[in-house]
Amino acid sequence: MPRPRSLTRDRIAGAALAVIDRDGLAALSMRAVAAELGMSTMALYRYVDDRQELEGLVVELVLGGVDLSPPPGTSWRERVAVLVGRVRDHVGAHPGVVPLTMTHRHRSAGILRWSEAVLGVLAEAGVDGPARVVALRGLLSYVVGAIQLDHLASLSGPGTAALAGLPREEFPYMAETAAHARLVDADEEFRGGLDLVLRGIRGSRET
Repeated sequence: MPRPRSLTRDRIAGAALAVIDRDGLAALSMRAVAAELGMSTMALYRYVDDRQELEGLVVELVLGGVDLSPPPGTSWRERVAVLVGRVRDHVGAHPGVVPLTMTHRHRSAGILRWSEAVLGVLAEAGVDGPARVVALRGLLSYVVGAIQLDHLASLSGPGTAALAGLPREEFPYMAETAAHARLVDADEEFRGGLDLVLRGIRGSRET
């Protein structure tokens, strides 16, 4: 195959993301991305070393557009909530990328910059030492888990209906809770869960 013109790292990342969005993360390979770009696998190796580098490019492409400027004139909780929500919006549009945000968290400039922005807000709020460590990890865990729930087990999905139909004599709380869950939309669920995490962080400042 002829070598494509103007093959940039962003174009390679876009092709890799297209493979993930269409076929899932397991389908990502040098061969699949080369085919997406209309070139040979060996030719792609001139630009990218291996799948791990492909993954890193994808993470940077997805997170590169996240606005890291906290809204001015708001409380620390509101600023953190906005930063977390922006990650949800960008990564949530490509749920197959979610696992990569964890495996590449130490190497990804996008994740490091987002974490730095969140830590800056927490520091200004007086959250420091081990409490700041736990707060950041808790926020990361929450947003990653929330995105996965949105796409793999949403409250509007068939799983909730199945739980609502459980026999009440055996699972009274599960059945009742599932019935209420069908009335909660994804945004309300996300905001409510994040509020619980932020209240926990606030509590750590007061103890």
